[in-house]
Amino acid sequence: MKFAYRFSNLLGAVYRRGNLSFTPNGDAILSPVGNRVTLFHLKDNKSETFPVATRLNVTCVGLSPDGSLAILVDEEGAALLVSLIMRSVIHQFHFQKPVHSVCFSPDGKKFVITKDNVALMYHAPGRKREFNAFVLDKTYYGPYDETTCIDWTDDSKCFAVGSKDMSTWVFGAERWANLIYYSLGGHKDAIVGCFFEENSLNIYTVSQDGALCVWQCDTGLDGLKPRPPKDTAKDKNKSTIDLDNDFAEQCKGEEIHGKASTNKQENREKVKYSRVAKYFFNKEGDFNKLTSAAYHKKIHLLVTGFASGVFHLHDLPEFNLIHSLSISDQRIASISINCTGDWIAFGCSGLGQLLVWEWQSESYVLKQQGHFNSMVSLAYSPDGQYLVTGGDDGKVKVWNTSSGFCFVTFTEHTSSVAVVTFTSTGYVILSASLDGTVRAFDLHRYRNFRTFTSPRLTQFSCLAVDSSGEIVSAGSQDTFEIFIWSMQSGRLLDVICGHEGPISSLCFNPVKSILASASWDKTVRLWDMFDSWRSKETLTLNSDVLAVAFRPDGKELAVAALDGQITFWDPENAVQTGSIEGRHDLQMGRKELDKITAKQAAKGKSFTTLCYSADGQSVLAGGLSKFVCIYHVKEQILIKKFEISCNLSLDAMEEYLDRRKMTEFGSMALIDEGAGDEDGVAIALPGVKRGDMSSRHFKPEIRVTSVRFSPTGRSWAATTTEGLLIYSLDSGLVFDPFELDIDITPSSIRKVLHQKEYAKGIIMAFRLNEKKLIQEVMETVPYNEVDVVCSSLPEVYVEKVLEFLASAFEKSRHLEFYLTWTRRLLMLYGQKLKTRSGKLLPTIQYLQKSLQRHFEDVSKLCEWNRYNIKYALAISQQRGMKRSAETSVGEEEMEESDSDYLMEHSAVDS
Repeated sequence: MKFAYRFSNLLGAVYRRGNLSFTPNGDAILSPVGNRVTLFHLKDNKSETFPVATRLNVTCVGLSPDGSLAILVDEEGAALLVSLIMRSVIHQFHFQKPVHSVCFSPDGKKFVITKDNVALMYHAPGRKREFNAFVLDKTYYGPYDETTCIDWTDDSKCFAVGSKDMSTWVFGAERWANLIYYSLGGHKDAIVGCFFEENSLNIYTVSQDGALCVWQCDTGLDGLKPRPPKDTAKDKNKSTIDLDNDFAEQCKGEEIHGKASTNKQENREKVKYSRVAKYFFNKEGDFNKLTSAAYHKKIHLLVTGFASGVFHLHDLPEFNLIHSLSISDQRIASISINCTGDWIAFGCSGLGQLLVWEWQSESYVLKQQGHFNSMVSLAYSPDGQYLVTGGDDGKVKVWNTSSGFCFVTFTEHTSSVAVVTFTSTGYVILSASLDGTVRAFDLHRYRNFRTFTSPRLTQFSCLAVDSSGEIVSAGSQDTFEIFIWSMQSGRLLDVICGHEGPISSLCFNPVKSILASASWDKTVRLWDMFDSWRSKETLTLNSDVLAVAFRPDGKELAVAALDGQITFWDPENAVQTGSIEGRHDLQMGRKELDKITAKQAAKGKSFTTLCYSADGQSVLAGGLSKFVCIYHVKEQILIKKFEISCNLSLDAMEEYLDRRKMTEFGSMALIDEGAGDEDGVAIALPGVKRGDMSSRHFKPEIRVTSVRFSPTGRSWAATTTEGLLIYSLDSGLVFDPFELDIDITPSSIRKVLHQKEYAKGIIMAFRLNEKKLIQEVMETVPYNEVDVVCSSLPEVYVEKVLEFLASAFEKSRHLEFYLTWTRRLLMLYGQKLKTRSGKLLPTIQYLQKSLQRHFEDVSKLCEWNRYNIKYALAISQQRGMKRSAETSVGEEEMEESDSDYLMEHSAVDS
């Protein structure tokens, strides 16, 4: 259970494609990210990615009105029914063709999906126990081209479907006598959105050319007449064959075909629509097409997004412009409004942006953007609270591991960032880039306070900083040199030469002043910092060296080479202590255009990144593959292999070629149809079916560019093609008992607690090892008996109690209570725990991380309160001085008036 890491979160990518959906309470938003879905809690300031993945990228998400179910549909039409409460898949279904949109009815009893030119209405799952969760009710035919959008009336009696054939169809969810279907025209381009008014059949339609049509219905929702039931008297003598046919038709679902009616009497009785107004949005040329729209029925707010990144807010039906703003230079792909109408969410697929805007106060609630290109490197802060990533777009981003949000982005680099790292204090970030600079960023003031450069321009491919944080070293890719700078002065101290190939990796010994450098010249050199940077040892390997890493205690060195081997060395004696043949564990997938098989391709692959675990007993390795491997160093065996992705939208995922994609002209991957209307590209050439011939699709290859263990040992992270993946130990879902006995049950533990034998109850709870029960037992102990219970605990359980306290600090509000436990345990057992400091280090760092987070929150609150108290005191003093001044002036006036009165009376007396 020590390596029972499970997928925990996905950072670095916030939106790719598809529709955004607010939860029913409006406090959180669902965003599709690749083949997963991320839920952003806007009020709690947290994000979580569900451990549910489709086989291809998610294109549309349908959320039930109560927020308990979601339907995820991928590019090929495969759907997953997901429980948002349990975060698990309930049912799988395949619609056989790509689905354009999914929408639940407001009452939650039905949902409609659109594919091709057809709308399919299904019974909503979860209302009753059924074998098949997706039961087809009706099939609606009408549009001649692909359908684009859906909207329901408030009472779920009708729904509207927009199409690329410039028409909008209104269908009845039931067979109404006066409304089965109705077609609305009036547009000259594809329909982007259709929206019913509140409690009405009146409808607004928005097209891609920036036109808005207002349609008024002569009948209200109450005016819909139910169709009379069929005459069942003739059906009494049906044979069993007819009954079987009826059952088959019922399973298939009823079909409704939209066509012109020839009966004039019927047309008089049916619902009629009339266009009462048509408006046009301000456009900036033909390329600024309207790409997305959303409407809030209660406040009559229409939000429209354009290909230029501009969005408009209009008040309907008067079409008054409330606001217009540019949020990006890319196409706005999706818009959503929350239930109260205060927050508007925008998704820009070109840059991977997700924005939530409060339009009344004109401020951002959420503003997140991932790396534009792929991530290259990552590093954990010493307390494990922050993660820093560097990408090919030249950006350095810092992420909070507990909230999952990026809180600062540095954009000073002008080229790809090769390596990022933290100093030992955790408040300085260093990054090396191909633009020839190494930059130091301050996390207190969020600024670039140092820039290290070389005498002549060179590209830096690796970076390392020593344990004191005073010496910075970077290796060059083109001059084969290692540059050494002083952090304090920023001066170049030395330039080390000796390698005969590009420097691929640098690493400082955590304990001693030794720098290890790996190069493509098949050597690893050890340099002594105190001996004029002379080469101490040279380790010779059989292949080009790609990565090097020191064990946390500095007594072992791991080296990854191009031949797929991971070798372990004793840096003191320059002796190889072991090796692992990891080439076969990569299992490289086959690319679409590969001529060779996946098995043969894997022979030439190798690990490009590796790191030691927090305790130094295992090593984590990744490379140009979808697998990340954990090896035991001493036994030299593979412990566990993680498949980081199952997304077939990425290249090099499948082991065998798909014969369905092979045509007489070759693979379908060679045929590029262009980006089409998705990116707002106009059809420029005659004969071109979709898009512009200058635009191209690209299919990224799955790869792992960097892996790092958290200093707490509870999680590890990997930068991949999909984003920043975090795997952690979720102890709540893993049953891991410790010296369990048959007599230890929850009831017996509670019985012991009732007898006030608290130490015994804690030992029994930890042997059963259920987190909620442990929390119950710990919080039952009276505050004044914590010292007695701590002193009577066996040493074996002290480490387990400390580990529980570290995890409890993250969520519990009983801060002072758990701090008392921590302080007492460390005071009693501090000296004894020093002998096992190596094993206890991850637990202590985990504890430190939790306490540091609380310290920062409380210190900010205290500073704010102190400022308010000072302000209140200053105001009260100012008012007191003013009052005293007023009273002194009043007294002077009184004295003057008294003296005048006396003078007058004395004059009268005289």
